[in-house]
Amino acid sequence: MKGLDILRQLGVIEIVFSGGNPLLREDIAEILEYSSRFFVTTVYDNGSMATKKIEALRCADFVAISLDSLNSKKNDYIRGVKGAWKNSMQAIEKLHSEGIHVSVTPTISQFNLYEIVEFTKHFLQKDIPLWYCLYSYDCSDDSCQLFKIGRKNDEFLIADREAMVRVCDALNDLKQKNSNILMTSSILEAIKNLYLTGKRSWKCRALQNFFMIDHLGRVAGCHLHKPVASVFDLPKVWNSQEFTALRRTYSACAQCTYLCYIFYSLHGSVFGNLKIAHERWRSARFFVKRNNSKPLGLVEKR
Repeated sequence: MKGLDILRQLGVIEIVFSGGNPLLREDIAEILEYSSRFFVTTVYDNGSMATKKIEALRCADFVAISLDSLNSKKNDYIRGVKGAWKNSMQAIEKLHSEGIHVSVTPTISQFNLYEIVEFTKHFLQKDIPLWYCLYSYDCSDDSCQLFKIGRKNDEFLIADREAMVRVCDALNDLKQKNSNILMTSSILEAIKNLYLTGKRSWKCRALQNFFMIDHLGRVAGCHLHKPVASVFDLPKVWNSQEFTALRRTYSACAQCTYLCYIFYSLHGSVFGNLKIAHERWRSARFFVKRNNSKPLGLVEKR
């Protein structure tokens, strides 16, 4: 737990446990219980382990379950795992019935683009929140990057930009009536603008508002870059000239469209946190109660 104590000292307010699958850890119950005392704690699961870790997940503020389609065959094709749809649906229903704060996390791609709005309405009717990912893949050829995510697949690349713009507008309209869409209007407008103009309206704030930690405790601004420190060294290097230079480098980076990075680049500040509160995000009470100049965004542990 020493690493978590260091993050607490730095002023980190949120931790996301993703993978791989963090629920495979034998000590995950102890980790989540400790983390939830001091941080907004989110756990990602592909649906394969959540129902086996119910008691551990009661500590989490959010449990995000991956599901990409209401069609079982289509979902399993996207996921590349037979039975993935069944596992995810069972996990979502079980966690929801147990009162655990479960959310559904579809990855928007060309393959499911035209059903995202109806997919969203389906879960809103069940009072289950949604958070979205965009299909993306690593363009970096840096063999030293923290870890790699995905490979290019033309079948999933969003080619119908006009349809993506319409999806952003539809989700924005829905969220005006239902706060269970866990996306701010600012994010939806940023993504809409990206697909309208091809231009990014944000700058990456890696190593400012968020950073990544792998299972070895190595820290990078994001997974696309090489490790720059150990979590145990963060207090010594956080305000160093080296980190200041790295932040300038990351700010100019435009390699990805991972929504979690976009979110914390846009909202990992006091103003951004108040914006989230204004939009009535359920975890707003955690975001606005710590007002300091230290890292206010995401630490994602893998």
